[in-house]
Amino acid sequence: MFSPAKRLGAMCVGLVLVMAAAAPARAALFEDDEARKALLELRKSNEQARAKQDATNAELTKANAALLEQVQQLRRSVLELNSQLEMLRGDMAKLRGTDEQLARDIADLQRKQKDVTQGVDDRIKRLEPMRTTVDGREFMADPEEKRQFDEALAMLRGGDFEKASMMFGAFVRRYPGSGYTDSARFWLGNALYGKRDYKEAITVFRTMANSAPDHPRAPEALLAIANCQVEARDSKSARATIGELIKVYPKSEAAQAGRERLAALK
Repeated sequence: MFSPAKRLGAMCVGLVLVMAAAAPARAALFEDDEARKALLELRKSNEQARAKQDATNAELTKANAALLEQVQQLRRSVLELNSQLEMLRGDMAKLRGTDEQLARDIADLQRKQKDVTQGVDDRIKRLEPMRTTVDGREFMADPEEKRQFDEALAMLRGGDFEKASMMFGAFVRRYPGSGYTDSARFWLGNALYGKRDYKEAITVFRTMANSAPDHPRAPEALLAIANCQVEARDSKSARATIGELIKVYPKSEAAQAGRERLAALK
């Protein structure tokens, strides 16, 4: 039998041995808990990091989508601006074309206006009275008067007595107060004489001599009357007319020719 003291000693030794044997187990158990705890912390940290990464990715995706939308909007704006620029270029080209056409139209209008103005000036000049001298008499006459008188006189000088008598007759009727009228009557009488219309020629010469006795051709008109009377075989009247010529215009060349003609009539 063991004494109490021995039994207590044995128990202490046993307890020590048991504790010594359990110590590694407890240490291993502690280590497993720490590992699990560390693993859980790591897993939690990974999950948090993944969630944060997912949130970051979501934000990046959202930002990329917004950026893409901005890029697309910018692209649409650029395309719209390009379209507007093309339209503006077209409009400017049209405006340039319009300006060029307007410039040509204005130049054409200016040329036409110049031509019209020149034409009006020419017509005005043709209508403006001009100073003219005929048979020693100076007077103002319209260009149209001069033209018609010159044309009639050219017909007479060309030997077309019929045409000349018509033109001089029309002139006297149209311009009864013209400075050409007395000369026109004289040459009308000569045209009628050329036609051998002596009776009408005498009437015209007499009208001229009576209406313009101071005209330089008035003596010739009286001599022409005498010549018509001679051609009409009216010598008596011819001698009376020559006597009138010599009496009224004694120093004229026509009076000298009348004297010679009067001697022949005797």
